[in-house]
Amino acid sequence: NWNDLILSSGINAEYGGGLPTGPLLAAIEAEFGSFDQFKAKMSAATIAVQGSGWGWLGVNPESKRLQIATCANQDPLHATTGLAPLLGIDVWEHAYYLQYKNVRPEYVNSIWNVVNWEDVAARYAKALS
Repeated sequence: NWNDLILSSGINAEYGGGLPTGPLLAAIEAEFGSFDQFKAKMSAATIAVQGSGWGWLGVNPESKRLQIATCANQDPLHATTGLAPLLGIDVWEHAYYLQYKNVRPEYVNSIWNVVNWEDVAARYAKALS
Protein backbone atom coordinates (compact mmCIF):
# COMPACT_ATOMS: atom_id res chain seq x y z
CA ASN A 1 0.00 0.00 0.00
CA TRP A 2 0.96 3.68 -0.27
CA ASN A 3 2.10 3.97 3.36
CA ASP A 4 4.54 1.08 2.98
CA LEU A 5 5.98 2.56 -0.22
CA ILE A 6 6.82 5.77 1.61
CA LEU A 7 8.25 3.85 4.57
CA SER A 8 10.45 1.68 2.38
CA SER A 9 12.01 4.63 0.58
CA GLY A 10 12.33 6.85 3.65
CA ILE A 11 14.04 4.23 5.82
CA ASN A 12 17.41 2.86 4.77
CA ALA A 13 19.96 1.31 7.13
CA GLU A 14 22.80 1.88 4.65
CA TYR A 15 22.13 5.56 3.94
CA GLY A 16 20.04 6.56 6.93
CA GLY A 17 20.54 8.41 10.16
CA GLY A 18 22.17 11.70 10.87
CA LEU A 19 20.39 14.97 10.32
CA PRO A 20 18.49 16.43 7.41
CA THR A 21 20.16 19.32 5.61
CA GLY A 22 19.23 22.31 3.48
CA PRO A 23 15.65 23.54 3.13
CA LEU A 24 14.18 20.56 5.00
CA LEU A 25 16.32 21.20 8.09
CA ALA A 26 15.52 24.92 7.91
CA ALA A 27 11.78 24.13 7.77
CA ILE A 28 12.05 21.70 10.70
CA GLU A 29 13.90 24.29 12.79
CA ALA A 30 11.44 27.04 11.84
CA GLU A 31 8.40 24.91 12.70
CA PHE A 32 9.63 22.99 15.75
CA GLY A 33 12.50 25.06 17.15
CA SER A 34 15.22 22.47 16.58
CA PHE A 35 15.72 19.04 15.11
CA ASP A 36 15.80 17.52 18.60
CA GLN A 37 12.47 19.16 19.47
CA PHE A 38 10.96 17.86 16.23
CA LYS A 39 12.27 14.37 16.90
CA ALA A 40 10.87 14.40 20.46
CA LYS A 41 7.43 15.61 19.29
CA MET A 42 7.22 13.17 16.40
CA SER A 43 8.38 10.28 18.57
CA ALA A 44 5.85 11.11 21.30
CA ALA A 45 2.97 11.39 18.83
CA THR A 46 3.94 8.14 17.12
CA ILE A 47 4.40 6.20 20.36
CA ALA A 48 0.97 7.43 21.52
CA VAL A 49 -0.91 5.91 18.56
CA GLN A 50 -3.51 3.59 20.08
CA GLY A 51 -3.36 0.14 18.53
CA SER A 52 -1.93 0.03 15.03
CA GLY A 53 -1.20 2.98 12.80
CA TRP A 54 1.37 5.50 11.64
CA GLY A 55 3.21 8.59 12.79
CA TRP A 56 3.83 11.10 10.00
CA LEU A 57 5.76 14.19 9.10
CA GLY A 58 3.79 15.91 6.38
CA VAL A 59 3.63 19.24 4.65
CA ASN A 60 0.48 21.28 4.23
CA PRO A 61 0.25 21.96 0.48
CA GLU A 62 -1.44 25.33 1.00
CA SER A 63 0.59 26.85 3.85
CA LYS A 64 3.81 24.94 2.95
CA ARG A 65 4.30 24.32 6.69
CA LEU A 66 5.42 21.04 8.21
CA GLN A 67 3.06 19.17 10.50
CA ILE A 68 3.18 16.02 12.60
CA ALA A 69 0.12 13.81 12.34
CA THR A 70 -0.95 10.27 13.16
CA CYS A 71 -3.28 7.94 11.32
CA ALA A 72 -4.99 4.82 12.56
CA ASN A 73 -4.56 1.48 10.86
CA GLN A 74 -3.60 1.82 7.18
CA ASP A 75 -5.34 5.17 6.68
CA PRO A 76 -3.21 7.19 4.23
CA LEU A 77 -2.03 10.59 5.42
CA HIS A 78 -3.08 12.63 2.40
CA ALA A 79 -6.58 11.16 2.21
CA THR A 80 -7.27 11.66 5.91
CA THR A 81 -5.52 14.99 6.60
CA GLY A 82 -4.72 16.60 3.25
CA LEU A 83 -1.02 16.65 4.15
CA ALA A 84 1.61 15.53 1.65
CA PRO A 85 3.52 12.66 3.31
CA LEU A 86 7.25 13.13 3.85
CA LEU A 87 8.20 10.54 6.49
CA GLY A 88 6.11 7.74 7.94
CA ILE A 89 6.80 5.54 10.95
CA ASP A 90 4.83 2.30 10.95
CA VAL A 91 3.65 1.30 14.45
CA TRP A 92 1.78 -1.82 13.50
CA GLU A 93 3.24 -4.57 15.67
CA HIS A 94 4.46 -6.49 12.59
CA ALA A 95 6.89 -3.62 11.96
CA TYR A 96 8.79 -4.11 15.21
CA TYR A 97 7.59 -7.08 17.25
CA LEU A 98 10.29 -9.59 16.28
CA GLN A 99 13.10 -7.28 17.31
CA TYR A 100 11.50 -5.03 19.94
CA LYS A 101 8.62 -7.23 21.26
CA ASN A 102 6.05 -4.82 22.66
CA VAL A 103 8.49 -2.01 23.47
CA ARG A 104 7.22 0.51 20.94
CA PRO A 105 9.22 3.46 22.38
CA GLU A 106 12.50 1.63 21.84
CA TYR A 107 11.55 0.89 18.23
CA VAL A 108 10.47 4.49 17.52
CA ASN A 109 13.62 5.91 19.11
CA SER A 110 15.82 3.59 17.04
CA ILE A 111 14.09 4.43 13.75
CA TRP A 112 15.90 7.78 13.69
CA ASN A 113 19.15 5.87 13.04
CA VAL A 114 17.89 4.71 9.64
CA VAL A 115 15.83 7.61 8.26
CA ASN A 116 16.97 8.40 4.73
CA TRP A 117 16.92 12.20 4.94
CA GLU A 118 17.88 12.59 1.27
CA ASP A 119 14.68 10.80 0.28
CA VAL A 120 12.59 12.81 2.75
CA ALA A 121 14.16 16.06 1.46
CA ALA A 122 13.39 15.09 -2.15
CA ARG A 123 9.78 14.40 -1.20
CA TYR A 124 9.66 17.78 0.58
CA ALA A 125 11.04 19.63 -2.47
CA LYS A 126 8.47 17.92 -4.70
CA ALA A 127 5.63 18.81 -2.33
CA LEU A 128 6.64 22.48 -2.46
CA SER A 129 6.79 22.63 -6.25
